[in-house]
Amino acid sequence: MLKVKAISSIQIENERVIVTEWTFAPGAETGQHVHAHDYVVVPMTTGILRLVESAGIRDAPLKAGVSYTRPAGVNHNVINANAFEFRFLEIELK
Repeated sequence: MLKVKAISSIQIENERVIVTEWTFAPGAETGQHVHAHDYVVVPMTTGILRLVESAGIRDAPLKAGVSYTRPAGVNHNVINANAFEFRFLEIELK
């Protein structure tokens, strides 16, 4: 089965931050990855992202404009569980 990859577009990268816009088609995923930096996510869409983590699989309901933060070291795959495109900004703090 062919997996659809989420599309990342770096908007800003300097000595302090990396700002990336992520766009997920329905069912698209990032692939398993580990975050090297603390980060903030700013959802641009309201919906569900499915997280595949070492502890299992969980669905995270997100609301457009309601941000959250996570520490460096997070290891997961992020999947769009919606029947529509999902987008968010990821701000990594160096």
